[in-house]
Amino acid sequence: MYQEDRLPQNPKEGVLFMLIISILSVNTIAPIIVGMERGFSVAHYIDTLKIIPFAWIALMILIRFIVKPAAGMLFKRFAGEMDGFNARILLNIVLNVSLISFFMTIIGPWIGMGEINFDTLQHFFPTWFRNFGIAFWIELLFAQPIARAVMKSIHARNRLKAA
Repeated sequence: MYQEDRLPQNPKEGVLFMLIISILSVNTIAPIIVGMERGFSVAHYIDTLKIIPFAWIALMILIRFIVKPAAGMLFKRFAGEMDGFNARILLNIVLNVSLISFFMTIIGPWIGMGEINFDTLQHFFPTWFRNFGIAFWIELLFAQPIARAVMKSIHARNRLKAA
């Protein structure tokens, strides 16, 4: 069976892959979104760093119990058997980022403010589209390529050890 070098091939690599993507994403997406909401400044960046661990935990729970199952079902529905690697990766990114940005647009401000406040729903759609765009491009151009490069180097190193 063919295994893609750019993707995890066992649970340990899967955890590493997810950690790389999530850490890169949460440390870039959150500061950009907060900067666009409140203005870009060192003080706002430091405030963002204080809430990132809580946002990351919420993100991991969200991915594990809601996003991964839902995106998996949608992926099976839309992906063709003959689709290439890049098409499948792009569809996976679109589905995951759509779902994550939808939920984090609601939950993120609650985490940041430390309270559940439904005022965030008043501007949900413009905020969600902006957040989706930021997250999509960071995933597509930054987080995912780095994680896939790490996987590829791990697999190349493992082949050299085995040879």
